[in-house]
Amino acid sequence: MIHSEISHHRMASQKLYQENQCSPQEIVHHFGAMQAQDYAMAKWAIGSRCNSSEKEIEEAVNSGKIIRTHILRPTWHFVSPDDIYWMLELSAPQVKRLFATMAKQHGFDEKKFGQVNSAIEKLLAGNNHLTRDEIMKELNIEKSTGDLSPVIVMMNAELDGLVCNGKMKGKQITYALLEERVPRPKTKLSKEEALAKLALRYFESHGPATVSDFSWWSGFPVTICKKTLNAIELQLNQITIDNQQYWLKKGLLDEDNFRESVHFLPAFDEILISYKTREASFNTEHQSKVFTNNGIFKPIILENGKVIGIWKRTFKKDHAKIETEFFNETEISKKHIIFEGIKSFEKYLETKIIIE
Repeated sequence: MIHSEISHHRMASQKLYQENQCSPQEIVHHFGAMQAQDYAMAKWAIGSRCNSSEKEIEEAVNSGKIIRTHILRPTWHFVSPDDIYWMLELSAPQVKRLFATMAKQHGFDEKKFGQVNSAIEKLLAGNNHLTRDEIMKELNIEKSTGDLSPVIVMMNAELDGLVCNGKMKGKQITYALLEERVPRPKTKLSKEEALAKLALRYFESHGPATVSDFSWWSGFPVTICKKTLNAIELQLNQITIDNQQYWLKKGLLDEDNFRESVHFLPAFDEILISYKTREASFNTEHQSKVFTNNGIFKPIILENGKVIGIWKRTFKKDHAKIETEFFNETEISKKHIIFEGIKSFEKYLETKIIIE
């Protein structure tokens, strides 16, 4: 394999070649954790990998078949109910350390968090799903400019395994008690077992990838990631390209993983955000158009595994408008072929799409 072929194998690992259709919850389980801070786009990250509509994916989230919470890096992720507890126990301590100083500046220590968590538990008991504003009102925490107390309080409650997403209230996100949505398992994994499980899930769903990629995605230091990889290396295949080691699912290289394809993928999609370096997917001269220095990733147009442009959608009364920006001059005839890739998004939204 050469470096330019990495993206084709990643497309296969990330289930962007839809040969075996999966349910939304199977897609999330496959990835372990899927970036989900942009809720609308995160649903499409699942939808682009299966035949489910947005309504069906929303129902999976509302019913608790897919959990949305803060886990791994300090951001929202989709995670499977089967994985939520062991993954939280593994990653929560390191994520909490990242915002400990900010929490202290806002007057929160372990004692204060304990008191707040007790109050939240009473508010949400009995499958009572409330928005963050509703919870803050009951806690007498006023919403003010520059005050991050509401964010700190709810993120801490998520990382403590107390709350997760509840049912959507219109377009508003709610919180629910995690144990009322997902029963706690009777057995626990050791830290080493959990790290090994997380690493195997990552390399099988994202490979070919490096140890640095896994470190970025998981939030764990490279030294810990290297040690973990040593423990599972016999369960993976390894290749070396330009003196760099890549790890991937066994059998992946035995498949023909190149095929003509066009994908309109969401902002913050795993195909880009889950790797520390992303040169396999796009020309670095276009980096500023693909994502900003402060980490805002744009929706991308992917042709044969390579980013060729960006897009955005705007919802109108009876249709969705799609605007595109290609990095290089593109012939009208080729654009018509590329725009065939938006049909899956039209099916997913269950509404007419107009391209401008």
